[in-house]
Amino acid sequence: MDHIRFPIGQFKPVINPTDEERVFLINRIPEIIKTLRMILSNMEPAQINIPYRQDGWTVKQIVHHLADNDMNAYLRFKRALTEEGPMANSYREDLWAELSDYKNIPIEDSLLLIEILHKRFLILLNHSTTEDFRRILKTQALGEVTLDIALQRFIWHNEHHIAQIQSSIKKNEY
Repeated sequence: MDHIRFPIGQFKPVINPTDEERVFLINRIPEIIKTLRMILSNMEPAQINIPYRQDGWTVKQIVHHLADNDMNAYLRFKRALTEEGPMANSYREDLWAELSDYKNIPIEDSLLLIEILHKRFLILLNHSTTEDFRRILKTQALGEVTLDIALQRFIWHNEHHIAQIQSSIKKNEY
């Protein structure tokens, strides 16, 4: 079940990435929305309401979750750049996935949100210094992490959920 829930494996950070590794990660951000749009373009509306695994989220819930998570990640990143070791807010993603917006808003709304948010995030990241990426953010789940690790987790999180959508497609032969 772990390979279904975590199709790309668990998150494993690089503790002290090089500037080149960081640039490589930042350059992957525009690919996230392109990949999502490509994958979703061939799905029928009913297919987005099928869970990717038993007791898992639907594709629609995953896409809305990505928008919510990326908003939170962006705000956490900005707080870490402007505050000393801020505590990141957490949220009950399982309960958010059951709210009316996840059920009633078209996934295109979340795709547009992700697209615009990633544009802003890219500007912020591309103008951050090596020292900025060493700043600390405190989280309930991970403890203290640098912004380098937060960036890695941001990329991993998106690719993790994209892989879940892809596994749903393969499983259901869309």
